[in-house]
Amino acid sequence: VQLQASGGGLVQAGGSLRLSCAASGRTVSRHLIGWFRQAPGKEREFVLAISWGGDIWSAEAFRGRFTISRDNAKNTVLLQMNSLKPEDTAVYYCAARLLGAQGYKYWGQGTLVTVSS
Repeated sequence: VQLQASGGGLVQAGGSLRLSCAASGRTVSRHLIGWFRQAPGKEREFVLAISWGGDIWSAEAFRGRFTISRDNAKNTVLLQMNSLKPEDTAVYYCAARLLGAQGYKYWGQGTLVTVSS
């Protein structure tokens, strides 16, 4: 499975940004796609994940502000981020986990989101 994250950039606090993760590979439909982020000096944290069947997992901290969706025809997963805060500044990664497996095996290269105050 190959993953390509895009859509990062500079946004003012209170603004919105949508990240995209293009997934490819023969077995992509058997993987759920998750978004993670890593802020400077902090550990990587889970944000949201979605299966191609539409099941969603969300970290509590992001409910209400971040949403995840997918376009099955384009094998793309979108992360919509609203009401952004400076503390949302991080590199955002998408990753793929085989259904039923424990960990995320495949990772995209990351896209930087910077939220200015």
